[in-house]
Amino acid sequence: MFQDEYHVPLLSPELAAYMGTATELALPVLLTLGLLTRPAALVLFVFNIVAVISYPYLHTVAGAGGFWQHFFWGSMIWSIFVFGPGALSVDYGLARYWRGR
Repeated sequence: MFQDEYHVPLLSPELAAYMGTATELALPVLLTLGLLTRPAALVLFVFNIVAVISYPYLHTVAGAGGFWQHFFWGSMIWSIFVFGPGALSVDYGLARYWRGR
């Protein structure tokens, strides 16, 4: 798929496939737990931009809906990066622990 459809700039198709899979599997788990929230959100934001750039279907009229889905995903991920995790996150608990020392 990365050889024929997704043409990721600067990466070999094999490396792009491994990195894309790892990113899509690991970082949402970190966001769900609230662990390393801001770095995970930033990487997912960049990953979203790379997906829009490298998938040619999103640049057609038929793919316009997919483009707007990526736009809204990027907006949500960016807000997590800007505002940070909530009170139920692991990051919040660790920050309280370190401030209490």
